Amino acid sequence: MNNALKMATKKLNFYYRDFQALHEISLDFYTNQVTALIGPSGCGKSTLLRCLNRMNDLIPYSRAKGEVLLDNQDIYNPDVDVVTLRRRVGMVFQKPNPFPKTIFENVAYGLKVNGLKDKSRITDRVERSLQSAALWDEVKDRIHESALGLSGGQQQRLCIARALAIEPEVVLMDEPASALDPIATQKIEELIHELKKTYTIIIVTHNMQQAARVSDITAFFYLGKLIEVDQTETLFTRPVLKQTSDYITGRFG
Repeated sequence: MNNALKMATKKLNFYYRDFQALHEISLDFYTNQVTALIGPSGCGKSTLLRCLNRMNDLIPYSRAKGEVLLDNQDIYNPDVDVVTLRRRVGMVFQKPNPFPKTIFENVAYGLKVNGLKDKSRITDRVERSLQSAALWDEVKDRIHESALGLSGGQQQRLCIARALAIEPEVVLMDEPASALDPIATQKIEELIHELKKTYTIIIVTHNMQQAARVSDITAFFYLGKLIEVDQTETLFTRPVLKQTSDYITGRFG
């Protein structure tokens, strides 16, 4: 595998109060690759995803032990600025969550929060981000109308554009298509394929077929443990463990 290592977890444990949600997770994420995290509900996939940009810091009485490395630096080091971290590691959530603002303002929001004031640069970045999210052609004539008037699939691509506008290095996606119809889902999957040319992408999905279609690497989780990880085609066709095989073929989970 010639792609460079972008992020990694080393013996990562995570706790909500006394409940241990992740057990000794060591996993590598490479540039220009899509890594899919699969497994039944409650197995720790989303918890792991939120550890990668410290979104779990917002949950009271939660704590992480172990390391999460971004370009070989531990993001849980006390010196790390979380705002900068979240600029480098963007996130797209399960349900589209546009702000009740115009399409333009939704995408420009992060730029302004991060101190960009030059109007022409903001306009340029908004247009580029909407193009990157395969949405520009659909919205360019109504960019100053409310984002809430968009369809669900368009809203999700808008949220992707919003995440891309601040030029992250890693994009986390927590079941980005689970609330969408098949056509909108296909657009998101095609978009992921394009985006990996520029970004490292880590996606949580319940949908086996989706994992098989969009990812290069698949990691299977069960009860907070990493059971098996391999190149996606290998994991889906020749899994090493019976437990993985049972899950992929739908015998449990």
